[in-house]
Amino acid sequence: MIRTVAVEGYRSLRSLVLEPGALTVVTGGNGSGKSSLYRSLRLLQACSTGAFAATLAQEGGLASALWAGRRVREGRGPGAGPVRLRLGVQHGPGHVRGQIADDDVAFGYACEVGLPQLERTSPFVRDPEIKAETVWVGHAPRPRDVVAERRGPSVRARDADDAWVQVPAQPDPTESLLTELVDPLLAPQVLLVRESLRGWRFYDHVRTDAEAPARRGSVLTRTPVLAADGRDLAAAVATIRYLGGGAELAEVVDRAFPGSTLDVGGTDEHATVTMTQPGLLRPLSAAELSDGTLRFVLWAAALLTPRPPALMVVNEPETSLHPDLLPALAHLLAAAARRTQVVVVSHARPLVDALLADDSTPADTRHVALEKDVGETVVAGRGGLLDVPAWHWPGR
Repeated sequence: MIRTVAVEGYRSLRSLVLEPGALTVVTGGNGSGKSSLYRSLRLLQACSTGAFAATLAQEGGLASALWAGRRVREGRGPGAGPVRLRLGVQHGPGHVRGQIADDDVAFGYACEVGLPQLERTSPFVRDPEIKAETVWVGHAPRPRDVVAERRGPSVRARDADDAWVQVPAQPDPTESLLTELVDPLLAPQVLLVRESLRGWRFYDHVRTDAEAPARRGSVLTRTPVLAADGRDLAAAVATIRYLGGGAELAEVVDRAFPGSTLDVGGTDEHATVTMTQPGLLRPLSAAELSDGTLRFVLWAAALLTPRPPALMVVNEPETSLHPDLLPALAHLLAAAARRTQVVVVSHARPLVDALLADDSTPADTRHVALEKDVGETVVAGRGGLLDVPAWHWPGR
């Protein structure tokens, strides 16, 4: 599990450290920083896929994403605020084999990003430049626990004898060492971090409009993971049922729409989800379902996945849902959190209340309420530095 997430210098996140639980619900008013937190998690994953520069460019480039508030805050001491973007994540103990001891270990990753050193005439002045990266084994990036690091174009890693080895390849300034240092013998821990981040799964504002892919038919093939746009909904539902999740799916649908049943109709080449509702003489296809009904079915197919990810991040799942459906959605989220770690970003306080009231909600469920303090996103209720989770940025 992810034990700590740290973000510094990103939009309104001047310096934010969180400790996610098995289920973490992030709430707050409009403009409180919820979307910035969600995007920062996507940026962390992008480091492992080679899409970091493109992901940040879609947001307007690094210059538009950096902290723009005051460098010195009243009542915060003489220190300067962050003027650089830093992202970090600490994983709790997990079973790892290889050059690491065959035991439960914790590991972490952090990167620092800055503006590129290019001429103003360059067409790529908005690209971010990765200045430093650190991978460590343990609970903090102490020098003896660092196993790989990048400083500018220079990359080095510890070998089996715990000696530093300079890596010949020099990564592009916009590329992470997680995608460049691919050596299971020299740096198995880097692969561990990369695969962990790549295993994160994001669902954001699933489409239910008239032209939504989920309303059209799809080819039936084994689909343990619903696509982000829901285009393979019928195949995902069929896979859940085939792999033994049919009873749980039926229970969730009945909880949300009493007396209704979900099925898959059509042909193998053009299958569609259908719902039979009380009082109707025929089932309704996905194209006929209301936005709210289809959206709930999409969340059910995503959250009841037969192949749970390392982390599932869900953004505003309550959108277009009637308040009466929130208890069923809360039950669905709680069921997902029993299989994998889940982060939910939500506007709806009733959803939080329903989660806390659901008997199946994991004991390790955390509610993080964000608010703005002079332009800075902070966690409501934190009294001071002693309330902030422990986190140490790697030294330069």
